[in-house]
Amino acid sequence: MTPTDALATARLYLCTDARRRQGDFEDFVDAAFAGGVDIIQLRDKTLEAAEELELLAVLRGVAERHGRLWAVNDRADVASVSGAPVFHIGQKDLPLGVARTLLPQPAIGLSTHSPEQVNAAIAASPGDGGLDYFCVGPLWATPTKPGREAVGLDLVTYAAEASKRAEETTDGAVHLPWFAIGGIDLSNVEQVVAAGAGRIVVVRAITEATDPTTAAKSLLEALDAA
Repeated sequence: MTPTDALATARLYLCTDARRRQGDFEDFVDAAFAGGVDIIQLRDKTLEAAEELELLAVLRGVAERHGRLWAVNDRADVASVSGAPVFHIGQKDLPLGVARTLLPQPAIGLSTHSPEQVNAAIAASPGDGGLDYFCVGPLWATPTKPGREAVGLDLVTYAAEASKRAEETTDGAVHLPWFAIGGIDLSNVEQVVAAGAGRIVVVRAITEATDPTTAAKSLLEALDAA
Protein backbone atom coordinates (compact mmCIF):
# COMPACT_ATOMS: atom_id res chain seq x y z
CA MET A 1 0.00 0.00 0.00
CA THR A 2 1.34 3.43 -0.93
CA PRO A 3 1.29 6.38 1.51
CA THR A 4 -1.45 7.95 -0.62
CA ASP A 5 -3.56 4.81 -0.35
CA ALA A 6 -3.06 4.73 3.41
CA LEU A 7 -4.01 8.39 3.73
CA ALA A 8 -7.32 7.70 2.00
CA THR A 9 -8.52 5.71 5.02
CA ALA A 10 -6.56 7.51 7.78
CA ARG A 11 -8.65 9.20 10.45
CA LEU A 12 -6.39 9.88 13.43
CA TYR A 13 -3.15 11.84 12.99
CA LEU A 14 -0.89 12.57 15.96
CA CYS A 15 1.80 15.24 16.27
CA THR A 16 4.33 14.79 19.07
CA ASP A 17 7.54 16.37 20.26
CA ALA A 18 10.67 14.40 21.19
CA ARG A 19 9.31 13.72 24.71
CA ARG A 20 12.61 14.70 26.29
CA ARG A 21 10.99 15.29 29.66
CA GLN A 22 9.33 11.89 29.74
CA GLY A 23 12.20 10.04 28.05
CA ASP A 24 9.80 7.52 26.54
CA PHE A 25 9.61 8.38 22.83
CA GLU A 26 9.72 4.82 21.51
CA ASP A 27 7.29 3.45 24.07
CA PHE A 28 4.95 6.40 23.55
CA VAL A 29 4.71 6.12 19.75
CA ASP A 30 4.29 2.35 20.07
CA ALA A 31 1.40 2.85 22.50
CA ALA A 32 -0.22 5.46 20.25
CA PHE A 33 -0.07 3.23 17.18
CA ALA A 34 -1.43 0.34 19.28
CA GLY A 35 -4.46 2.51 20.06
CA GLY A 36 -5.23 3.06 16.38
CA VAL A 37 -3.33 6.22 15.43
CA ASP A 38 -2.82 6.16 11.66
CA ILE A 39 -0.01 8.71 11.29
CA ILE A 40 2.53 10.12 13.73
CA GLN A 41 4.44 13.27 12.90
CA LEU A 42 7.54 14.27 14.86
CA ARG A 43 7.26 18.04 15.28
CA ASP A 44 9.87 19.54 17.58
CA LYS A 45 11.51 22.83 16.61
CA THR A 46 14.18 22.40 19.31
CA LEU A 47 15.80 19.40 17.62
CA GLU A 48 19.07 19.55 15.71
CA ALA A 49 19.02 17.61 12.43
CA ALA A 50 21.16 14.73 13.73
CA GLU A 51 18.95 14.25 16.79
CA GLU A 52 15.81 14.44 14.69
CA LEU A 53 17.14 11.77 12.34
CA GLU A 54 17.88 9.48 15.28
CA LEU A 55 14.33 9.84 16.58
CA LEU A 56 12.86 9.40 13.12
CA ALA A 57 14.73 6.11 12.77
CA VAL A 58 13.01 4.99 15.97
CA LEU A 59 9.63 6.25 14.74
CA ARG A 60 10.11 4.53 11.40
CA GLY A 61 10.85 1.19 13.04
CA VAL A 62 7.77 1.37 15.25
CA ALA A 63 5.52 2.57 12.42
CA GLU A 64 6.63 -0.25 10.14
CA ARG A 65 5.93 -2.83 12.86
CA HIS A 66 2.38 -1.52 13.06
CA GLY A 67 1.97 -0.97 9.33
CA ARG A 68 1.28 2.74 9.83
CA LEU A 69 2.53 6.05 8.44
CA TRP A 70 5.01 8.53 9.90
CA ALA A 71 5.73 12.10 8.92
CA VAL A 72 8.37 14.82 8.92
CA ASN A 73 7.43 18.46 9.42
CA ASP A 74 8.94 21.41 7.50
CA ARG A 75 12.44 20.10 6.69
CA ALA A 76 12.73 18.59 3.22
CA ASP A 77 16.37 17.62 3.82
CA VAL A 78 15.45 15.60 6.90
CA ALA A 79 12.48 14.05 5.11
CA SER A 80 14.67 13.00 2.20
CA VAL A 81 17.50 11.52 4.29
CA SER A 82 15.12 9.71 6.64
CA GLY A 83 13.01 8.26 3.84
CA ALA A 84 9.80 9.66 5.30
CA PRO A 85 6.61 8.49 3.57
CA VAL A 86 4.80 11.72 4.52
CA PHE A 87 6.04 15.32 4.51
CA HIS A 88 4.06 18.26 5.91
CA ILE A 89 4.47 21.94 5.10
CA GLY A 90 2.91 25.17 6.31
CA GLN A 91 1.87 28.21 4.34
CA LYS A 92 5.21 29.93 5.00
CA ASP A 93 7.42 26.88 4.43
CA LEU A 94 8.71 25.53 1.11
CA PRO A 95 6.31 26.18 -1.77
CA LEU A 96 4.55 23.00 -2.84
CA GLY A 97 6.25 22.90 -6.24
CA VAL A 98 9.70 23.17 -4.67
CA ALA A 99 8.86 20.54 -2.07
CA ARG A 100 7.63 18.17 -4.77
CA THR A 101 10.79 18.70 -6.82
CA LEU A 102 12.94 17.82 -3.82
CA LEU A 103 10.67 14.99 -2.67
CA PRO A 104 9.00 13.27 -5.63
CA GLN A 105 7.98 10.15 -3.69
CA PRO A 106 6.46 11.06 -0.29
CA ALA A 107 2.88 12.11 0.23
CA ILE A 108 2.80 15.86 0.92
CA GLY A 109 0.34 17.69 3.15
CA LEU A 110 -0.32 21.39 3.70
CA SER A 111 -1.77 23.48 6.54
CA THR A 112 -4.64 25.83 5.65
CA HIS A 113 -6.13 28.64 7.73
CA SER A 114 -8.67 30.38 5.47
CA PRO A 115 -11.25 29.65 2.76
CA GLU A 116 -8.82 30.90 0.13
CA GLN A 117 -6.12 28.52 1.32
CA VAL A 118 -8.60 25.64 1.41
CA ASN A 119 -9.60 26.39 -2.18
CA ALA A 120 -5.97 26.47 -3.27
CA ALA A 121 -5.29 23.15 -1.54
CA ILE A 122 -8.24 21.47 -3.23
CA ALA A 123 -7.12 22.85 -6.59
CA ALA A 124 -3.69 21.29 -6.03
CA SER A 125 -5.23 17.86 -6.46
CA PRO A 126 -3.32 14.58 -6.06
CA GLY A 127 -0.97 13.57 -8.81
CA ASP A 128 2.31 14.85 -10.19
CA GLY A 129 3.10 18.06 -8.37
CA GLY A 130 -0.09 17.98 -6.32
CA LEU A 131 -1.04 17.67 -2.69
CA ASP A 132 -1.99 14.42 -1.02
CA TYR A 133 -3.87 15.89 1.96
CA PHE A 134 -4.42 19.16 3.81
CA CYS A 135 -5.23 20.28 7.35
CA VAL A 136 -7.74 22.90 8.44
CA GLY A 137 -7.17 24.90 11.61
CA PRO A 138 -6.35 25.64 14.30
CA LEU A 139 -9.98 25.35 15.35
CA TRP A 140 -9.22 26.52 18.86
CA ALA A 141 -6.22 28.39 20.27
CA THR A 142 -3.48 25.98 21.20
CA PRO A 143 -0.06 26.33 22.86
CA THR A 144 1.50 24.24 20.09
CA LYS A 145 0.85 27.15 17.70
CA PRO A 146 1.42 30.30 19.78
CA GLY A 147 0.22 33.47 18.09
CA ARG A 148 -1.86 31.58 15.53
CA GLU A 149 -5.44 32.87 15.54
CA ALA A 150 -8.12 30.22 15.91
CA VAL A 151 -10.24 29.79 12.78
CA GLY A 152 -13.27 28.17 14.43
CA LEU A 153 -15.60 25.46 13.20
CA ASP A 154 -16.96 27.48 10.26
CA LEU A 155 -13.81 26.74 8.28
CA VAL A 156 -14.37 23.01 8.84
CA THR A 157 -17.83 23.31 7.35
CA TYR A 158 -16.44 25.33 4.46
CA ALA A 159 -13.76 22.70 3.76
CA ALA A 160 -16.34 19.90 3.87
CA GLU A 161 -18.63 21.67 1.42
CA ALA A 162 -15.80 22.73 -0.90
CA SER A 163 -14.40 19.20 -0.97
CA LYS A 164 -17.82 17.77 -1.77
CA ARG A 165 -18.32 20.25 -4.61
CA ALA A 166 -14.92 19.36 -6.07
CA GLU A 167 -15.74 15.65 -6.05
CA GLU A 168 -19.16 16.22 -7.61
CA THR A 169 -17.71 18.49 -10.30
CA THR A 170 -15.09 15.93 -11.28
CA ASP A 171 -17.32 12.85 -10.86
CA GLY A 172 -15.26 11.78 -7.88
CA ALA A 173 -11.93 12.04 -9.71
CA VAL A 174 -10.67 14.55 -7.15
CA HIS A 175 -10.53 13.15 -3.65
CA LEU A 176 -8.18 15.00 -1.34
CA PRO A 177 -8.26 13.79 2.28
CA TRP A 178 -8.29 16.56 4.85
CA PHE A 179 -7.97 16.74 8.63
CA ALA A 180 -9.27 19.20 11.22
CA ILE A 181 -6.61 20.34 13.70
CA GLY A 182 -6.15 22.58 16.71
CA GLY A 183 -7.23 21.97 20.29
CA ILE A 184 -9.28 18.87 19.48
CA ASP A 185 -9.95 16.42 22.30
CA LEU A 186 -12.74 14.22 23.66
CA SER A 187 -14.62 17.26 24.96
CA ASN A 188 -15.15 18.78 21.51
CA VAL A 189 -14.54 16.11 18.86
CA GLU A 190 -18.30 15.64 18.44
CA GLN A 191 -18.59 19.31 17.44
CA VAL A 192 -15.78 18.89 14.94
CA VAL A 193 -17.48 15.92 13.29
CA ALA A 194 -20.83 17.71 13.29
CA ALA A 195 -19.18 20.61 11.45
CA GLY A 196 -18.14 18.22 8.67
CA ALA A 197 -14.77 16.67 9.53
CA GLY A 198 -14.17 12.93 9.37
CA ARG A 199 -10.46 13.06 10.17
CA ILE A 200 -8.61 14.83 12.98
CA VAL A 201 -5.11 15.76 14.06
CA VAL A 202 -4.44 15.84 17.79
CA VAL A 203 -1.53 16.68 20.06
CA ARG A 204 -2.26 17.06 23.76
CA ALA A 205 -5.28 14.73 23.67
CA ILE A 206 -2.77 11.88 23.39
CA THR A 207 0.61 13.33 24.38
CA GLU A 208 -0.71 14.39 27.78
CA ALA A 209 -2.73 11.23 28.37
CA THR A 210 -1.75 8.82 31.11
CA ASP A 211 -2.52 5.94 28.74
CA PRO A 212 -1.88 6.89 25.07
CA THR A 213 -3.40 3.65 23.78
CA THR A 214 -6.69 4.21 25.58
CA ALA A 215 -6.70 7.89 24.59
CA ALA A 216 -6.34 7.00 20.91
CA LYS A 217 -9.04 4.33 21.11
CA SER A 218 -11.41 6.77 22.82
CA LEU A 219 -10.90 9.39 20.10
CA LEU A 220 -11.61 6.85 17.37
CA GLU A 221 -14.72 5.68 19.18
CA ALA A 222 -15.86 9.30 19.45
CA LEU A 223 -15.30 9.78 15.70
CA ASP A 224 -17.41 6.70 15.01
CA ALA A 225 -20.17 7.73 17.40
CA ALA A 226 -20.45 11.38 16.38
